[in-house]
Amino acid sequence: MLLVLSIAITKIMAQDSLTVTQDDSLIIESRDTVLLKTYAARYDPRKALLYAAVIPGLGQIYNKKYWKLPLVYGGFIALGYGINFYQEGYDKYKKELYYNLENGYTEDNDFRPGDNYTTANYRRIVDQYKRQRDFMIILMGGMYLLQVIDAHVDAHLKEFDLNPNLQVSIQPAIEQNSLIGMQSGVSLILKF
Repeated sequence: MLLVLSIAITKIMAQDSLTVTQDDSLIIESRDTVLLKTYAARYDPRKALLYAAVIPGLGQIYNKKYWKLPLVYGGFIALGYGINFYQEGYDKYKKELYYNLENGYTEDNDFRPGDNYTTANYRRIVDQYKRQRDFMIILMGGMYLLQVIDAHVDAHLKEFDLNPNLQVSIQPAIEQNSLIGMQSGVSLILKF
């Protein structure tokens, strides 16, 4: 019995063959020929993650998704502008608050001559600018993590095989129901 099993395995192995070519493709041939090309050596998700972590946008360049660079750097520039704007406002109104406190306008109802804000208003404005600046810093960290995750996932999806027969269509639908009568609507049809 063992001899028969080893002969059967030998016959099956003789039918299948494995060929590795120089262009990073793996070709498996058997009764049903299967062609599998792999890009795993070219697009390593760990490298993409490391590149994006070291220099933002470098993971997208590694994955050859150049169209994402303006989104990455545009997001960083916009958030940097927001951080700078709120930091300047924070510094400006903090100086005004300190000026009021140093010159004796400590009461919440005291107005300095030629000024429209009280000390309480300045405290509230300083807190709002600080909160918005801190929120922009958190968004900057989120943007950094998002571009790192995008580079990693994009490198993983390089080998994702999309079925060429996959179709999605929206068509009008009319249905006859014995209780309600005729109904019309829209149907979403998936073909794969």
